[in-house]
Amino acid sequence: MSVLDRERARYWLDRWDAQQERYVADREERFAVIIDVVRETVGVQPSVLDLGCGPGSLGARLRETLPGARVVGLDADPLLMGLGRARYPELEFVDADLADPSWSSRVPGTVDAAVSTTALHWLGPSALEGLYARLASLIRPGGVFVNGDHLHSESPRLDALAGKIRASREIRAGVTGNEGWREWWGAVRADPELSPLFGQCSERAMPHGGDNGLSVAEHVDLLRDAGFAEAGPLWQSGDDTVLVALR
Repeated sequence: MSVLDRERARYWLDRWDAQQERYVADREERFAVIIDVVRETVGVQPSVLDLGCGPGSLGARLRETLPGARVVGLDADPLLMGLGRARYPELEFVDADLADPSWSSRVPGTVDAAVSTTALHWLGPSALEGLYARLASLIRPGGVFVNGDHLHSESPRLDALAGKIRASREIRAGVTGNEGWREWWGAVRADPELSPLFGQCSERAMPHGGDNGLSVAEHVDLLRDAGFAEAGPLWQSGDDTVLVALR
């Protein structure tokens, strides 16, 4: 049982959502697009894996839109999952490190879809190649993988321009004054109620960093090589991209 009540978790996850919007001003639209793709490809009662789910922000919105969905979130951070279990009891959370190939043995067999958002960029190319191959074996034929993240183009000049567009969008959305990543982690680190949930993974998350540098085209190639029939970007705002792969 969680050490937190639901209202306390709600407080911290409201702050989490605002902090995340500091870096992804179109976060809610990205979520909506991902959910639209799931609904249009595999229906309104899908079984879905949420990779690198954190506290379950995407999974909770998916369940709100598709109440018949079964959503299993995978993450390795005990603090984020503890907050998620308290706030979103309708979701299932599985402690799994996506860099460890054994994560696939902890999920409920074949699924209709897998989703992820702002979570896979820290995996190196070889680890991501393995993850895509495992996904292709877990997602049923006709199923879908949907990944929303800041993804590179193959042009440094376009990437630089995308960064400027993102900054302008943040100003227009009014999120530049939101609490930052390090500030949020520092605040939860100082909350004695959360100390039982704060583990080594949380300590590693606080500095935040890491990007595999893969372009959209390189992701598409890895997905096709893994066994997905088709793959490509379906929605994009600057470098904020929703990449879809069909089994």
